[in-house]
Amino acid sequence: MNLETVMQELEALGKERLKKMYMSNGAHEPLFGVATGEMKPIAKKIKNDQALADQLYATGNYDAMYFAGVIADPKAMTETDFERWIDAAYFYMITDYVVAVTLSETDIAQEVADKWIASGDELRMSAGWSCYCWLLGSRKDAEFDKDKLSGMLDLARTTIHDAPERAKYAMNMFIYTVAVSYVPLHDKAVETAQAVGSVEVDKDKKKSKFISASTNIQKALDKGQIGFKRKYVRC
Repeated sequence: MNLETVMQELEALGKERLKKMYMSNGAHEPLFGVATGEMKPIAKKIKNDQALADQLYATGNYDAMYFAGVIADPKAMTETDFERWIDAAYFYMITDYVVAVTLSETDIAQEVADKWIASGDELRMSAGWSCYCWLLGSRKDAEFDKDKLSGMLDLARTTIHDAPERAKYAMNMFIYTVAVSYVPLHDKAVETAQAVGSVEVDKDKKKSKFISASTNIQKALDKGQIGFKRKYVRC
């Protein structure tokens, strides 16, 4: 399949209701409004095709950019490629669920994510923290440096309330993910979540809201989910 045929198939799957929903979350034209599950039959035909993924991503069409992440070959991507992708990622659903997810399947994931977290740029920070969530939720505990993750919990604890908007969401999720998916620091993550408390987000909207890692950690505890690891990161 080539770029033109994939774009035609994606357009045929578009739904106005989903398009409006995606736009309410920050997506903008061009986009079709394709349910992610409906992309799977096309993905099965293509499997991994990095050249096609890059072409799709470059269209700027939200659905095409998302599908690019589904068929990408992460091992074929360099840091330069990820920088190009993050530069074009204009809202969190692309940074956190396309770029960060794809990055998490590489050997350079932590190295690149660390740079993004330290960048001070809202969407890069969001992608960096999110990448660690995908990593922790899928890789064995032994693959991580406990001291490094402990330091990241400390960083989240001291900076989350003043962090950029989307970074707050990702940092909150990081604290939760460490508590649930990285057993060696479960207790510290629980303590960190309690110390952080509720985090106010969406201050620029008519009504702000509060998110809490503690609340979600307790739900995971109640369901016996501590130690959870997912088999696949990408859909």
